[in-house]
Amino acid sequence: MLFIGIALLIAIGLTFVISIDAGSLVGLTQEQTGQIIPLLLILILVAGGAFSRRIKLSQMITSILLWAGIFAIVIIGYSYRNEITSLTNRVMGEFAPQSANISNDGTSVMFTRSITGSFKLNVTVNDVKIKMVFDTGASAVVLSHDDAKSIGIDVDNLRYNIRVQTANGISQASSMSINNIRIGNIERSNIKAFIAKENALETSLLGMSFLQTLSGYSVIGDKLELMN
Repeated sequence: MLFIGIALLIAIGLTFVISIDAGSLVGLTQEQTGQIIPLLLILILVAGGAFSRRIKLSQMITSILLWAGIFAIVIIGYSYRNEITSLTNRVMGEFAPQSANISNDGTSVMFTRSITGSFKLNVTVNDVKIKMVFDTGASAVVLSHDDAKSIGIDVDNLRYNIRVQTANGISQASSMSINNIRIGNIERSNIKAFIAKENALETSLLGMSFLQTLSGYSVIGDKLELMN
């Protein structure tokens, strides 16, 4: 009976919290505060199972502190859910290059920045999927030696007579035209590209020879948008 009374007082208190928009103190709108109330009530009912048994005062205090901590974690997690989601996407983007998220109207594709700050994309080159890094500093698409080999280019018979700047310094590359590059529903043909010498480039670059064929591209916060 005591717990039922306490639960009723908590419910009344929560209703008051919503009415005065106290959730704004932790970054919640009034609507969001109302949405989290059912979850808190469920936690209260679960906690009630512990309080309904005869337990020592020290155990009760420990339980109260434990549930108070759980309530705090739930509220903080909900308040910063967008930031947590963004961080999760960046971490996942670091381990697995992202496939294009096509907009509803089909006019653009979106990507999320990885935790290292770059945009790692899944790109289909000559019907083979490879990982590329979005790079406006590269004058053209640049394929690593291994990626070029994977899409069927005879890398052993290329002439590496063009000086290029890579993350490992100045290197030699070969110039050629890529038959087809596709990112989501964006597809281009006959794109100028450089093929890097072996061990000169770790990850292929999506450079300006492809980007300049788009109607536009933008980076806002952690989002990259390529416009067809």
